[in-house]
Amino acid sequence: MQWAFDPAHSQIQFAVKHMGISTVRGTFDQFTGTIEEDNGVVKSVTVEVDVASLNTQNTQRDEHLRSGDFFDVANSPKATFVLTKFERSGNDVTATGDLTLRGTTKPVTLKGEIGGPAKDPWGNQKVSAELETKISRKEWGLVWNVALEAGGVLVSDEVKLRIDVQAAPAA
Repeated sequence: MQWAFDPAHSQIQFAVKHMGISTVRGTFDQFTGTIEEDNGVVKSVTVEVDVASLNTQNTQRDEHLRSGDFFDVANSPKATFVLTKFERSGNDVTATGDLTLRGTTKPVTLKGEIGGPAKDPWGNQKVSAELETKISRKEWGLVWNVALEAGGVLVSDEVKLRIDVQAAPAA
């Protein structure tokens, strides 16, 4: 069975440390995803993200993140994730796949849990997943930074990624 992400009930988030003292969070507001499963066994997952849809609630910062200093959306408008391995123990899951950002593809492993299937109040089947990982942004060529006078850097290398997705049977 094929499932399609429901964007009204799904979110892709990122978080980085700013100046080593605070966390800046953002979302990617436009993305699509599909899950192929057979009797509860996940066979494939594909996610495509419109990187220009990033949103940190600050227009100036968002424009900088879209620039060549960071995501370079003019040359790399999409980010993708393609599942290569899926392990499940009850509702706990580990999803390994290839993440492509800025034209660079590297493996990542997300951990979390899945839910469903369940029926909504209108009788529609739904499944869900909540997954997290941490990546080094430098591995994908996102290397822009500024050294701070007191030591450290403006933007951390470590980026926390979180995906909360609800999916329905594909049309």
